[in-house]
Amino acid sequence: MTERTQRRLAAIVLADVVGYSRLMGVDETGTLAALRAHRSELIDPLIAEHGGRIVKTMGDGLLLEFPSVVGAVKCALEIQHGMVERNTGIADIDALRFRIGVHLGDVIVEGDDIFGDGVNVASRIEALADPDGIAISDDAHRQVRDRLDVAWQDRGEHRVKNIARVISVWHWTSGEKQASAIATAASEPPAEPEEASIAVLPFNNMSGDQEQEYFVDGITEDIITELSKIPGLLVISRNSTFTYKGKATKAQDICRDLGVRYVMEGSVRKAGERVRITAQLIDGRSGGHLWAERYDRELADIFAVQDDVTEKIVRALEVNLVEGAQNRPARVETENPAAYDCVLRGREQYRLFSKDANLNARRLYEKAIELDPNYAAAHAGLAMTCLHDWFAGSSGTLDQAYKLTMKANALDPTLPLVYEALGNVYLFRNQYEEAVSAIGQWIEIEPGNADAYANLAGNLQFAGQSERVKPLIEKAMRLNPFYPFYYILYVGQADLAMGRYEEALESLQRSAAHNPEALPTHLYLAACYGHLDQDAPARKALAEVYRIYPDFSTAWVKTYFPYQRAADSDRLIDGLRKAGLSE
Repeated sequence: MTERTQRRLAAIVLADVVGYSRLMGVDETGTLAALRAHRSELIDPLIAEHGGRIVKTMGDGLLLEFPSVVGAVKCALEIQHGMVERNTGIADIDALRFRIGVHLGDVIVEGDDIFGDGVNVASRIEALADPDGIAISDDAHRQVRDRLDVAWQDRGEHRVKNIARVISVWHWTSGEKQASAIATAASEPPAEPEEASIAVLPFNNMSGDQEQEYFVDGITEDIITELSKIPGLLVISRNSTFTYKGKATKAQDICRDLGVRYVMEGSVRKAGERVRITAQLIDGRSGGHLWAERYDRELADIFAVQDDVTEKIVRALEVNLVEGAQNRPARVETENPAAYDCVLRGREQYRLFSKDANLNARRLYEKAIELDPNYAAAHAGLAMTCLHDWFAGSSGTLDQAYKLTMKANALDPTLPLVYEALGNVYLFRNQYEEAVSAIGQWIEIEPGNADAYANLAGNLQFAGQSERVKPLIEKAMRLNPFYPFYYILYVGQADLAMGRYEEALESLQRSAAHNPEALPTHLYLAACYGHLDQDAPARKALAEVYRIYPDFSTAWVKTYFPYQRAADSDRLIDGLRKAGLSE
């Protein structure tokens, strides 16, 4: 060993965030901000207080060293108690929850880092901990069992990867979690997910060409859309299933996370002028394959292939899951594969939600219309890019969006995107009944689409029907468990409109944690704090509004927050004035 290398006995602690990859996939900025806040306000001070040190951070994980096992376990207990309190009022799907493992063992010390068998064992023990819980080795348990008033559960012996000997592990969870677990165990088994429920995972791109991701994702999304048209079939939203993209996850785990019975997965391979698509249906209880099929076609016939794949999967699911679902509207699509390709590329660009990407999407949709002037999806997609431009301050594009949407509607009145665009266009043209009716038609065509219910909720709160918002958002959240920030925002907006400021504040704070860069969330937070006479947080929220959009004004609010009732608009602006907004 060198002069800087030594051995010593230490209490080693490893902690990481449960489901970190999923949380980052849903909201990278919000997750990182929340993790930084938890560390600076709770975790790091507790580590110092109990005499520990942070050896290193590993993305979502921490490697800690303590001179005392008692100190290490006390610190772990206080962290977990603190996290339970900090997660109060936050949906489980949004909360940052930790697993913690503690071991007493020999370590090799080099500079500020530690290595060796003790660290390896601690890592394996941490992986055995429950969410919100602590797992400790038998060696650590002997040091704390008579020194801490803690009920440890003996979880027996485990054989773990790369450790030759068997490891005995003891577990702890918070009193609230333990009581819940005991009550669950003593009661009837938890309800099974609905039989007619499915999640379609992103198909794998087997082409060896990253440029084909848009094509593979487009096939997946079109399958989800077609399934969402089947009444009685619960279909998890694209936003939620795509958080598993590129991740190796068991079907049973996905079904448990999303609350569904079945998973659909598949792959696409394009080679030369041919394409191969595989798809299989998996039972979330057993993990067994219930149905699988492979399709080989010419690339020139790619749209017919995609349509055929979708229809065969739909029929198979109708037989296996929701037998008797009939009368779905017939699809009206282009026969030009190049136009379809442009629409898929445009869809990919539009969802980047940037000025340059929106321009790229616009050009692609225009090219699709040039290739097929009667392609409704291209006209509807182009209308959405015009709406994006209008939100960015481009005059005249709202009228352009209206004309394009009406054209798309005339070409294909069964296309869901037509009604999404119509609902938004009508809303900002102050045609409230027409806006609500358009979204209602979207739900009739695609009753399994989460965003349709969320859009209806958003339109209704602007139309003065705030009391209808929360049930619709709860429906949307069931279909899209990894929901975006604006779902919770709509609930906060509705509560504020009804004068329920405390309830509104809770939802708006959650929305801000989801997406700290969203202007509307800070705007409504400022108004809410203003009505509650909380001057300091009101000014802070308003400062965030000006940081994101320096030209913010009451005129901007009246343009882009189209309330039908003057009282609702006045309530919002009055709250902003109390927060410090000047004309």
